[in-house]
Amino acid sequence: MKTTLNLNDQLLADAKALAAQQRMTLTRLIEEGLRLRLRAKASSAKRARVRLPVFKGRGGLANGVDPLSNKALLEALGDDA
Repeated sequence: MKTTLNLNDQLLADAKALAAQQRMTLTRLIEEGLRLRLRAKASSAKRARVRLPVFKGRGGLANGVDPLSNKALLEALGDDA
């Protein structure tokens, strides 16, 4: 099927150069790119949502430990960390 596309001039030039380098037609290059994009979208839609574990217990950080400071967290863990 024939169709008309409006492409950015630089994008078209880059695509033509890549097609020539790969020794394929511009049509084949564009078709492959579309197939890859459509496959990626289809496979991402099939992925199941992953539920991350959440700690619901008591406790937390020790008093006086800055959770935004790597140094403070490492010091709170002690020498064996």
